[in-house]
Amino acid sequence: MAQGTGGVRVRRLGGDRAGEIRFTRFLRNPSVTIGEMVATAFGRTQAACAGRDILAVQDTTATRGSAGGQGSFLHAMIAVDATSGAVLGALDAQFLERTEGGRASRLQRAFEGRQSIRWLEAARRAGDLRGAARVTVVADREADMVELFAHRPAHVDLVVRALHDRALAGGGRLAATIAAGPRLGRAALDLPARPGVPTRTARLSIRFGRIALRPPAERRASCPAPVSMTCVDLCEEAPPEGATPVHWRLLTTREVASVADALDVAARYAKRWKIEEIFRTMKRRGFDIESLRIADEAPRNRLVLACLIAATVVLQMTAERDGAVEGRALRPLTDAFDPEDQPFLEVVSQNLEGRTERQKNPYPKGSLAFATWVCARLGGWTGYYGKPGPIVILRGWTEFQSLKHGATLAFRSAKGLADV
Repeated sequence: MAQGTGGVRVRRLGGDRAGEIRFTRFLRNPSVTIGEMVATAFGRTQAACAGRDILAVQDTTATRGSAGGQGSFLHAMIAVDATSGAVLGALDAQFLERTEGGRASRLQRAFEGRQSIRWLEAARRAGDLRGAARVTVVADREADMVELFAHRPAHVDLVVRALHDRALAGGGRLAATIAAGPRLGRAALDLPARPGVPTRTARLSIRFGRIALRPPAERRASCPAPVSMTCVDLCEEAPPEGATPVHWRLLTTREVASVADALDVAARYAKRWKIEEIFRTMKRRGFDIESLRIADEAPRNRLVLACLIAATVVLQMTAERDGAVEGRALRPLTDAFDPEDQPFLEVVSQNLEGRTERQKNPYPKGSLAFATWVCARLGGWTGYYGKPGPIVILRGWTEFQSLKHGATLAFRSAKGLADV
């Protein structure tokens, strides 16, 4: 992939003029469908999910103009290891075009005809994962809809941050009912860093309890009966000076019988930030998809999807930049690269290594950490100052793809001459 001013550039993606033409034909080929690209990414990610406790994190981001809620949008879902927080790959992608806003017009349509059904469709896609030890769909407040809880796959759990102060089946409202309950404990939760906001530890009071939501009158057709779940309320009562206090009201299908269970739900929700890192890599600091100049919707969406898949690879490598730490095993190269990439990565690594130990690749061949070191060095990291960030690794991964493309062309040319 290539990035820079003016968005992703197809010339850089192709490597040269001939490659540009080939890549353009790929993007405009009607036989190359979004569904096939998603299925390919899903297959690779599913293999990496085997035996793991998986978070299927989903969210929506604007890809082209979003004034007044109108424009082009990508709804994506990625797989995250619930224990380590490592990104394992892309699971689903849907593209939306919004030409109108207005809550009233949406409420007049049946649930099946609303774009919000994408949250349920993605949850069903997560239910197709085979081999994972457990699957929990994690989503932010836009996914707060009773239909998602009512019609999710039975073997898929949910953790969704509440947006609405909904009516309860037994009377009363959600917020007041939870607030009136006893404080069941206090605990500390580590919050992930965000741009401009460092990592910090929040000390939270915890309440939780079983509830049954009464579906709104306009939703009775798609959800006629009350929907039962657990609400976990986490409130930071004394935040540090200048910090925004944490108050998460989380709706979940997971069993919560103790403060430890409630904290586990909170920790799962906190890993939702991984998809924000994916979107950040796709946007201004990375591929700059918002500046794409491709007017036609189909090829533009194919390119955006390619950027999504590439961004998950970058985040996978970012998680491996420290190698095996705290007893965590190294991930295999094939979690993010093709097996045939290994010989070329070894050649590039050898050429990048310097004379000092700090300038040598310390990781075993065949590991994702080995490939991460290569891409970080190609991206401009010297090995001496700090850790390489996602943007540096992205720059190096782009350079590696260009080098591989050039080497492939040279090999084909030499083979052609040898066959003459």
